[in-house]
Amino acid sequence: MSGGLLQDRAEMARYVVNGLFATLVNFSVLTFNLKVLLLPSAAIASFIATAIGIAVSFAGNRWYVFRGHEDPILSHIWRFALLYGAIACVQAAFFYVWTDRLGLSYIPGFIIATAMQLALSYVGNKALVFA
Repeated sequence: MSGGLLQDRAEMARYVVNGLFATLVNFSVLTFNLKVLLLPSAAIASFIATAIGIAVSFAGNRWYVFRGHEDPILSHIWRFALLYGAIACVQAAFFYVWTDRLGLSYIPGFIIATAMQLALSYVGNKALVFA
């Protein structure tokens, strides 16, 4: 196998680990918001949880997943914020429809939204943020 392919696989493995950790944080905060703080809107609870998960994801992506870059941190932050701001809005809109309007459980909704985020964020991070 070529070094580039191995490097890509290692990067993808690190991305999955980082994503799982950020997802765990996101889900924990979402559950806390809905079950402990009793926020009345899953969309608001999700937006807050997603914002915290995004911060965790950024740190992991910057220093763990996409290593070897030399761009200043502010360059990464604004691109990352734009990408994940858009993703957070998509997730909040999804939760608004899924839970607030249709009355469906937030747990399967979270799984669906996370799958959408995974696809969008890997491509966006690789191509736009940490290119």
